[in-house]
Amino acid sequence: MIEIYLFVNPIGKKCLSIERRIIDLINEYDMKIQLRLIPIMNLKTISEFMQRIGASDKDLQLRTELSQEIHSAALDVKAAHLQGKKRGRDFLVELQKTIGEQKQPYSKKLAIQLFTKVGGDLEMFLEDRHSDFVQEAFLTDQQIAHEMEITSHPSAVIYNYCGDCDAGVRIEGCDTIHHILDTYNTKESLIAFLEAQSKNAPIRQSAPDNHLSLI
Repeated sequence: MIEIYLFVNPIGKKCLSIERRIIDLINEYDMKIQLRLIPIMNLKTISEFMQRIGASDKDLQLRTELSQEIHSAALDVKAAHLQGKKRGRDFLVELQKTIGEQKQPYSKKLAIQLFTKVGGDLEMFLEDRHSDFVQEAFLTDQQIAHEMEITSHPSAVIYNYCGDCDAGVRIEGCDTIHHILDTYNTKESLIAFLEAQSKNAPIRQSAPDNHLSLI
């Protein structure tokens, strides 16, 4: 089995492109792949997001607004996941597509509309959304990101439990993740890549080494 921790911005379109690639990979490969979508936020991710949307890093009001929106969206995603991984994933994709691609502003009303669209139990969602459990789950995600030394998104940590080594391979950055998925685009080549990386063995690749590491 392969387990993928994917650390994302819940309102970012770059993260959405990676999610779509990995979901297609899961559907295509005849093997068990467990995907864990983890929304994260920190000072660096907020700064990087501001740069991507062409905003000044010195705009403190916008920084505060984006921090609040991303935090709120992350809690929405955690609440949605309590109704199943697929529903949580579908909701996250709708959120990123609507805000990141279609440029609609985030609001709690929008989150409710999108959750209803994916067929969730709205009453349960609203109750969970304001629970201590969801807030604690969000904080746990941030702790996982800290322990895995994740500082930007999208970033992935992949564990290959098919082999003898249980070390995780950390892949950072949208371009690097796309490169890995493009280069190792069969089940066999992907497993060989993960095994070589987990054993710290050399493998032919052109991806920047500083974006690949073991944890």
